[in-house]
Amino acid sequence: MLNKADPAPVPLRSRILCTVEFEVAGGLIGIGPSPFGDQRLGYVTGGRFRGERLQGTVLPGGGNWSRSGRLGQGAAVGTFDARAVWKTDAGALIYVTYGGRSVIPDEVRAQFADPAAPPVDPSRYYLRIAPVFETASPELAWLNGVLAIGVGERTDFGVRHVVHEIL
Repeated sequence: MLNKADPAPVPLRSRILCTVEFEVAGGLIGIGPSPFGDQRLGYVTGGRFRGERLQGTVLPGGGNWSRSGRLGQGAAVGTFDARAVWKTDAGALIYVTYGGRSVIPDEVRAQFADPAAPPVDPSRYYLRIAPVFETASPELAWLNGVLAIGVGERTDFGVRHVVHEIL
């Protein structure tokens, strides 16, 4: 409980770091339900990131090991465990890891499964990640201290995240 003498909480502030598009051309590999959840693997085949301070490509070879389950009667819930390597246009390498959560209502999930269905408005589902970065680049050393939050949407090639640097 806050006391009147306690300092006011520090507000959460952010700024857009970049938009990243992960290509997942091989689709998902379903490992299947186990006692720990329904495990899947999405292999990253490439992509691109663009922002005011960061631009480059997502190298092939990363992946997202996700688990899914049920959140009540009307939605699926998922977790992410992802790794990727980004290469800036200047040639610097950035190792990116992230966890995250998704909540996909059953009616949206049905639309995802229908190849003839139009894209689903991302406001109808929840897809969030929390990336951290690691680089040896002296010019990008500031990234090693950044925590970010990504707001995602499913695309016809994989997934797109608008990544916000938490200040």
